[in-house]
Order: sequence, then C-alpha cells, then structure tokens
Amino acid sequence: MKVAFLGLGAIGAPMASHLTTDPFTLTVWNRTREKAVAFAGEHKVVAAESAPEAVTDADFVITCLPSSREVSQLLSEIEESIPSGAMLIDCTSGDPATSRDIAARLEKRDVAFIDAPVSGGVKGAVAGTLTVMCGGKKQNVQRAIPVLQTFGKKIVRCGDVGAGDAVKAMNQALLAIHIWSAGEALAALAKLGVESSVALDVINGSSGRSNSSENLFPERVLGRKYPRTFKLALLDKDVGIAKQIVDGENLESPFIELASRLFSEAHGELGDEADHVEAVRVIEKRAEVRIS
Repeated sequence: MKVAFLGLGAIGAPMASHLTTDPFTLTVWNRTREKAVAFAGEHKVVAAESAPEAVTDADFVITCLPSSREVSQLLSEIEESIPSGAMLIDCTSGDPATSRDIAARLEKRDVAFIDAPVSGGVKGAVAGTLTVMCGGKKQNVQRAIPVLQTFGKKIVRCGDVGAGDAVKAMNQALLAIHIWSAGEALAALAKLGVESSVALDVINGSSGRSNSSENLFPERVLGRKYPRTFKLALLDKDVGIAKQIVDGENLESPFIELASRLFSEAHGELGDEADHVEAVRVIEKRAEVRIS
C-alpha cells in the first residue's frame, strides 16, 4: 500500500512515522526539503524531490498543512499527478467550504477525498492515539481506516465532506474558551491572594475543571514552560473558522465570537511563534497580575 505524506510539521512528522513499516511503502515531501531528507534518513523511506513526484504512484495521499489555503495551493501542483482511483486524506485543520471544493475537483479525476483533521497534540501523534474527525462518504472513510488507524485511536465519521473540519473547528473554539476562562478565573483569584496552585487543585477536583486546567495550566502556566507544540497562530486560525461557520449559519454565538476576537488580539500581541497557551500572558498583562 503506497502512501505519500505531504507536510512534516510538529504533528505531521510523528504521524508519518507510523506509516514506515509493512504493509505501507511511504514517500514523504515537505516544502522545506531538509526536513523530508532528515525524516527519510531516520526512517529509511523515500524523500521525493517534488510534491508531484511524491504522489505519482500513491494509493493514498495524506496532507497535513497549516490551513486549507496551503492544501488548495498544493493541489494545483499535484492533482494531475495523483493516480485515478487514489484517495486524498486531508489531515489539515481546514475549513469545510474549501474541503468541499477540493472534493469536487478531485471527483472529476476519479480521486476520492476525505477531510480528517486530528486532535491530541504532539504527544498523541507520537503515541499513535490521536482522535481523527472524518468528513466524507461512508465508503471512503471505511477505505481509509487502515491508514488512519496507524496514528489514530478514535476515528469518527462526522458526516459528509467538511463535517470533520467543522467538528475540529468547534473543538478548537472550546479549547480557546477553556484557556481564556481559566486564565481569567486564576487572574481574579491571584488578585485576591489565592495561590494559583491551590486554586487549580480545587478546580481540578470540582465541576470547573477542563483539560486546560488539568493538563495545560500546571505545566505551561504555573511552570512557565511553553513548548511550541501548537502555535497560537493556528488556534487563532481554527477559532476563526468556527466563527465563519456560525456566521454562515446566522447563529447567535457570543462565546465563539468573543473567543475569536480575543485570540486574534493575543496572536497580534504575541506573534506567530507563541504557544497557544501563552495567550494567558495577555490576560496577566491586562489584569496586572502573575498567575503562578
């Protein structure tokens, strides 16, 4: 089973590493070629010279890029090289409308498509325990299962093409809301003299807990360690997609709208390289308090 994996970023590289053994024959490509060459050397696979070369004889093409814009641009380079009868699995956290456009383009060439964004972070990618949210025809999702199972523990068909992207966007909106609300709560308590470690201990044993308060805050906020496992810029993009979805459906969604504005402001203030949890730094600055 020949697989071409395009995009070896922080999440993509460990995902691809699970496809380096039988029954898969893996070819990789990355826009920064040095990454592809290093990956190929470590895992004894082929690093293609170009994206069209990577997909030429693939049964499955997997893309894992920053946004749907990059996927659409890359497709313009590779779509004539993808074999008829192959499948493109887009693991990018993309937007539903672009995924539907891509699916329509590929269908004309008898190439199947599913959107399959993932959740679980770098740790989940390394462990092969990601959650994969799939959008596409039932038979296409079923066909992709052997590939998805290499890096995904929970694989769910959410609906037709674009549904996986939509669920991922709403998941990311919830992540953003949890980070910001937990940051505001801890900032208020710090103003009152409550130690943040004590506050988190209580919250994490009570109904206000979340993955953010249980896992992200102890390491990254209290520990002042912000590993660049997922950039604030990408969370800003994802919450923006969630806002586009609710706006397109004319839904009154004040939490999502507020999260989109706040994370856009944090991104603008902290820059493209900041970790997503570093948004708490903006809360601290505005509250004139340190959460620690």
